[in-house]
Amino acid sequence: MKVKIEIDRDLCKKCGICAYVCPKKVYEFNEQEGPKIVNPDLCILCDMCIMMCPDMAIDIYADAKKERIKNEF
Repeated sequence: MKVKIEIDRDLCKKCGICAYVCPKKVYEFNEQEGPKIVNPDLCILCDMCIMMCPDMAIDIYADAKKERIKNEF
């Protein structure tokens, strides 16, 4: 399934937890820019980035329909 991952830059505090917990290395992180989505096709929908993000700044959508499949808190 093709997914679209979005990081809300207004909410993200650049902690890097998403990059640290992702088992597929979907994210890269540097302290100045924060997390960057580099391998979205490798996402296995494990929810780790969403569950661990203290800022609730990550959303994952299915296909191009923008149907939200994650982060429904």
